[in-house]
Amino acid sequence: MGEMGKAIGLLLSGTLVYHHCANRNATLLSLLSDVLIVLLSSLAILGLLFRHLNVSVPVDPLEWQISQDTACNIVARLANTVGAAESVLRVAATGHDKRLFVKVVICLYFLAALGRIISGVTIAYAGLCLFCLSMLFQSSTGNTVLNRNGEILD
Repeated sequence: MGEMGKAIGLLLSGTLVYHHCANRNATLLSLLSDVLIVLLSSLAILGLLFRHLNVSVPVDPLEWQISQDTACNIVARLANTVGAAESVLRVAATGHDKRLFVKVVICLYFLAALGRIISGVTIAYAGLCLFCLSMLFQSSTGNTVLNRNGEILD
């Protein structure tokens, strides 16, 4: 699946989550339980149907696993992201970098004011939409790098 397909899939998933959380005034825990109930009942119905039709399933979902490298990669990326955010906030809190401190304070004040006006789910959905639009824009223009003379670099 290309970048455009990923962006559209992410946007559709985000729209469903936004509808569930914002329009129905439900929580993410409620969404998670609804999704698990639908998956469980769908698998049960498919299992009964396959057993009734004597269809053998080639892949056992209980044996699906991710590799240790993939799990380590996911945890490492999460740790790097949290570590970078903690480092920026620590430097800003100590006051060694005045410009960074002012940027963090302004950003936090803006987010607090925005949070009083609009719900958090709406802000998250707007961020998701902007992210998907940037993915679509990058896939439509292509990932080309230009040098100072305007020539395309490989």
